[in-house]
Amino acid sequence: MHKAEQMRNVLIVEDEQAMAVALRDGFTYEGYSVRVAQDGAMGLQLARTEKDLDPIILDVMLPKLSGLDVCKQLRAAGNQIPIIMLTARGQEIDKVLGLRTGADDYVTKPFSFLELMARVEAILRRTGKPAEKRTAYTFGDVSLNFTQLTATKADTALHLSPREFKILAYFIDHQGEVVSREQLLEAV
Repeated sequence: MHKAEQMRNVLIVEDEQAMAVALRDGFTYEGYSVRVAQDGAMGLQLARTEKDLDPIILDVMLPKLSGLDVCKQLRAAGNQIPIIMLTARGQEIDKVLGLRTGADDYVTKPFSFLELMARVEAILRRTGKPAEKRTAYTFGDVSLNFTQLTATKADTALHLSPREFKILAYFIDHQGEVVSREQLLEAV
């Protein structure tokens, strides 16, 4: 049984009910704990109070407070949570403004969930968030502690270097994927 001690958390700020439900279901399926806000004011409040958010999926056009304003206020307060903006097709100015106000990426509606997940994973790789957040991981009788850099197998200590822990973290973050030598060298 594979078990990570900390789950990734996503905040979805989207007022269109069908889109919010689809995103919630998709991220839940991918193993995320999901919070949803249906307007900019609630999204801003949750972004400020929720702990350990990985990405924020933020629509540009929102009631009460626009996605651009939410992004601008978070960045002005020093909040560096990765943000992916959702923009309507043909709204290039929203993309430009979103990136200038501090968004990490944008996706144009309509979009495929696979593309959105690929962008989330790319941002999390760049920010180092998955490896930094992970504190421990167990599989079979092997336990890894990423905070103390200790490992045991059947209660017997294993001696691993810090680089070996980074390699293991990368493999854990990319379970079920084929990882090329180049990808591993670039990441670790």
